[in-house]
Amino acid sequence: MTLKECSEEFLVYIASVRCLSENTVTGYRKDLTQLMEFIGEECDITKISKESLLLCIGEQTRRHKAAATVNRFIAAFRTLFSYAYQLGYVKKNPALEIKNVKSKKHMPRFMTEPEVQKLMDEPKVNELLWEKRDTAIFAMLYSSGCRISELTNIKLSDFARNGHSAFVRGKGDKMREVFFGDKAFSALQEYLKDRKKLLESCGGDNSTDRLFINQHGQPITVGGMRYIITRYSGKDGTNHHVNPHAFRHTFATTMLNNGADVRIVQELLGHSNISTTQRYTHITKEHLIDVYHTAHPHSK
Repeated sequence: MTLKECSEEFLVYIASVRCLSENTVTGYRKDLTQLMEFIGEECDITKISKESLLLCIGEQTRRHKAAATVNRFIAAFRTLFSYAYQLGYVKKNPALEIKNVKSKKHMPRFMTEPEVQKLMDEPKVNELLWEKRDTAIFAMLYSSGCRISELTNIKLSDFARNGHSAFVRGKGDKMREVFFGDKAFSALQEYLKDRKKLLESCGGDNSTDRLFINQHGQPITVGGMRYIITRYSGKDGTNHHVNPHAFRHTFATTMLNNGADVRIVQELLGHSNISTTQRYTHITKEHLIDVYHTAHPHSK
């Protein structure tokens, strides 16, 4: 079996059997394509050695790839060879003893409360696209801790508790319930009125079940939602660029700083491992000062 044949079979397996997300499968495909570029797609998979894989890692480093990128590359071929070994395609797993490269630990980027509020107000102050929809998107991202792909794919039929929560499909095809506070709920109701009017003006087709649509009445894509956030946080908006994932980081940080149990936050975020959630337990300067003044007898 060639490296190309094994890689293609593996990609089908993780997509159809393990039900990994489209983004995850795309990431694996990109990394395995690079592996084939280094080694050769027609190379017999049984001929690939540990030394060959180490040379591939060295080539990644020579190209000045970030440590996180190199480690993702390693994880991809490590999982591929684990799959090949389990199915008997190789008698020995050449990736078994290969370890990740060392990388600096970066704290997740989160927004302060004033930064969040300014961005959430931006669609009303500076209507660049669609005020009601974009206000609802920002409020729901901050209120729920959803991944951007999860919010993009929410359908009207996914809502529960009269619109105050919804069921989303996260990584690993796992379902969980996310919640929307009063501000997010109000913004959602305002958007739904606009949404109904737009769909009626598009010819009366009110059948689409996807919550967020574009101005042509078509379901919005993940790329489209990224564009919305970029427009409002870019030079035409707050001029303080925000990565979509910053809403999720901010949700987690806010919950933990306000006393939420880390395991509850883990459940709300849909993390399989609590160590992933614990990355958010960094303490803001303001919280540190508040605790000091409250707890130390000589602080005043």
